[in-house]
Amino acid sequence: MQQDERFEYLSLLAEQYPTVQALCTEIINLRAILNLPKGTEHFISDVHGEYEAFLHILNNCSGVIREKAQTLLGQEINRAEMNDLLTLIYYPEEKLKRMHSRAAIPDDWYARRVHQLIRLNRHLSSKYTRSKVRKAMPPAYAYILDELLHAQPDEDNNQWTYHQKILDTLIQIGGGDEFIRSLCALTKRLAVDRLHIVGDIFDRGPRADSIMDLLIAHHAVDVVWGNHDVLWMGAACGNDACIAAVVRGCLAYGNMEILEKGYGISLRALSLFAQRHYPMLPLEAAQSHAMAVLLFKLEGQLAARHPSFGMENRRLLHRVAGGQATVILQGEAYTVHPLPLPTVTPQDAYALTAEEDALLAGFRAAFMQSERLRQHIAFLYQNGNLYRVENGNLLCHGCVPMTPDGALAAVVFEGESYAGRAMMDHHESLARKAFFQQEPFAVDFMWYLATGEHSPICGRQLRAFERLFLKDAHGWPEKPDPYYRHCETQTGCAKVLRAFGLSETQGHIINGHMPVLAANGESPVKAGGRAIIIDGGFCRPMQKKTGIAGYTLISNSHGMRIVAHQPFPSVAAALDDNDDIHSDLRAVLPYPKRMMVGDTDNGRKLRRRIDVLEELLALYRSGWTPPKKT
Repeated sequence: MQQDERFEYLSLLAEQYPTVQALCTEIINLRAILNLPKGTEHFISDVHGEYEAFLHILNNCSGVIREKAQTLLGQEINRAEMNDLLTLIYYPEEKLKRMHSRAAIPDDWYARRVHQLIRLNRHLSSKYTRSKVRKAMPPAYAYILDELLHAQPDEDNNQWTYHQKILDTLIQIGGGDEFIRSLCALTKRLAVDRLHIVGDIFDRGPRADSIMDLLIAHHAVDVVWGNHDVLWMGAACGNDACIAAVVRGCLAYGNMEILEKGYGISLRALSLFAQRHYPMLPLEAAQSHAMAVLLFKLEGQLAARHPSFGMENRRLLHRVAGGQATVILQGEAYTVHPLPLPTVTPQDAYALTAEEDALLAGFRAAFMQSERLRQHIAFLYQNGNLYRVENGNLLCHGCVPMTPDGALAAVVFEGESYAGRAMMDHHESLARKAFFQQEPFAVDFMWYLATGEHSPICGRQLRAFERLFLKDAHGWPEKPDPYYRHCETQTGCAKVLRAFGLSETQGHIINGHMPVLAANGESPVKAGGRAIIIDGGFCRPMQKKTGIAGYTLISNSHGMRIVAHQPFPSVAAALDDNDDIHSDLRAVLPYPKRMMVGDTDNGRKLRRRIDVLEELLALYRSGWTPPKKT
């Protein structure tokens, strides 16, 4: 920064801190913050529309709240009361409603629960500044909560009497329910400082739209885009192949409700089209097959239009367009299912019929004009990235593409070669152009980003065509990128961490995307702790394969803990039986020393701000006077 620009910047800063006293107060405050413990970070991946399980993990903070409550109150209350208290914290609205429906709630119950919740919140707030805690409080009760959380013992118990009268009055005038709801909301907010979603909010499970609503309402969240998220992002940008894949995926998992009720995207035109062209199939099978054929046509068009995508091997529809009984793929002959293809001609297998074109146009308009979908996708762009580097960790959903020999793989687009971080930055830039500028190449690129073999969020050879048409399952396996083999070694992880400016001995790669087969004894911790894969099967269809219902990762000031979760029955069961998700601690990765705010990325920002404030303070003390506002 030039001297004149620096002076102008300091002059603007002086408007915020017009006196030496104001400057000193802020410098003292910032230096004190640096010495607080780092806030708790919560990492969740591959949620895949499982709203109730996600809601519960969010509410119990992967067991953080139970752990804190047990530490504080475990010697005072029995297991049944502890479970009752925790259910109240997780679901205060529903819990109170059920209690009222059974009988009047006595005042002593309110008094006991309020005191327990105040103590728990006081314990949780100890790592934050008073100002930050005050901002986290629900506004309606901020004054009362601030008084109660920061009460100090005195010789004559004056403050205790004063605060007890506040609580007694609050309960007597019927404010107990609302106050408890406020305390429970504060508990969950203080338990986790920041939430990281490591990709794949959408598809498979039924209620990704409701998960998006939760994330939008969350106090501090960021998202790393997953391949399923990018499919929906591409659909909202108007990418026809992404639209076809999204609709087909919803049909495959029986999630039509998210389209029709969640986002107002009607399937009526598809039903009529499917009934006309595939009367020999049940309706849902006909709809799914119609979308598969449409998808393979659109994918073939994209591959031909953009050779740089390297997707020519996905142009396979013409191989079966004439009703062939066998097909040769990669030098091997495979028997083909005799599936109906009334809209496919051997002369031009990838051309859309007039009816297909009209069907697609209707879907495109519906996806691009859905206000709720646009709100959700805009949130992903505003709060998300293709990767994230934070506090010494690399968060990426899929992979950092590598060659078989362990080098960072390069791809070429428009004459430029990209590898590692440069690849990620290039791809994210195009994804943003697709949504915000509707640049045609960028919109087409969304299909490559979601499904390309060398895309960092796909990282495998997809076999959608083979799985539908080939009878022999030997043609189905989807070969993963070499990254997944190399990330199990410290050498491979070190190469990736260095590429993103991270320590190869202290940094971590946090991945989703590739389910960890816990049932087979596989560990989520790779390469001596340098890589952590937290996709453990959140979505129900994957749980037979993984043996668990997902991993989550907690990072506090002491270290990292990987938690494995068992299937969550339902919110109703949690309320009826005070049933929590059963979770097992699978691994602990302690930090060499306790991590304070000063050791984090935010701490480094605070230090830079302190440096500037001290520069301004030196100017004040040299006799400089801030310019008067005009």
